[in-house]
Amino acid sequence: MSPSPPRRVSVVVNTAARRGAGALGVAQAELERSDVGEVTVHRLDGGHDLARTLHAVVAAGPDLLVVGGGDGTVSRAAEAVAGTSTTLGVLPLGTANDFARTLQIPADLPGAVRTLTHGKVVDVDLGWMTRSDPDGTGSGITTGYLNVASVGLSTGVTAALSPRAKRLLGPAAYPVATLRAFRRHRPFTASLTFPDGDHPDLEMTDLLQVAVGNGKHYGGGNAVSPVASLDDHLLDVYAIDRGRWWDHVSIARLFRDGRFVEHDRVVHVRTRSVRVTTDEPMPVNLDGEIAGHTPAAFTVERNAVRVVVPLGSDAARLDGPAEGAASTS
Repeated sequence: MSPSPPRRVSVVVNTAARRGAGALGVAQAELERSDVGEVTVHRLDGGHDLARTLHAVVAAGPDLLVVGGGDGTVSRAAEAVAGTSTTLGVLPLGTANDFARTLQIPADLPGAVRTLTHGKVVDVDLGWMTRSDPDGTGSGITTGYLNVASVGLSTGVTAALSPRAKRLLGPAAYPVATLRAFRRHRPFTASLTFPDGDHPDLEMTDLLQVAVGNGKHYGGGNAVSPVASLDDHLLDVYAIDRGRWWDHVSIARLFRDGRFVEHDRVVHVRTRSVRVTTDEPMPVNLDGEIAGHTPAAFTVERNAVRVVVPLGSDAARLDGPAEGAASTS
């Protein structure tokens, strides 16, 4: 069922995103022509003021918050609207646009705007990372994410992804950066514990990467697992052993559809919460941005965010939060 036209629409565009600079005027014009409602536009030239701006915009109570940017920008917007009456709309202007890919939102700007005006509303899960002190004490800082949190190789990939490479190569920048990061990678040891007791604790050494997926896609179209979903109320956790070079060749061939989790060098579990501790504090990559260090705890909030998707999207549905569920934000 198509959503009713919102009365108040706030648009926040990060012009530092790969396609952000040229999208602001086009998006505003498209939305105003569509008669979607009263449109207010906010321009950001980078991420330094993003969180404050998003929370201020959401506090004003718009019916629809349209955010234009990459996955990191969209995740901050999802965190801002979680648990509110504001619906999220997405203009995928980044390099990977994995959240939009998962929800089948068109990559082209006119198509994304048509989704906002002729789509449907679904609700999706939101992952939460809580960073704690290295000794495990303290409540720490909680940050939301939509796609994947990861430790290990992916943080090296993020460091190798220069803005220039993303502008010139687009999604092809990811495999190039991965090869560079792989050459510099140092294996690590990690402990995974499960507060709900649904899995035995895992102690692993000589690791390449640990990831905690909330959504389906990451890294420019790779799948977390064949069964991962933004609407299943579970986290897909995997750990990849460093192994031998030919193991990585066979694993890499299976990244696109997520079947790499079935490889004998990969451990894969599904859970609602997990705590990741590494031998030394390591940076954590949240949807393409470094957002803290281990140790960290990860949880999932069921149907925390309402978002507009194409009518034909089958990635999620509108079924509301679990009865009595409390917000994590």
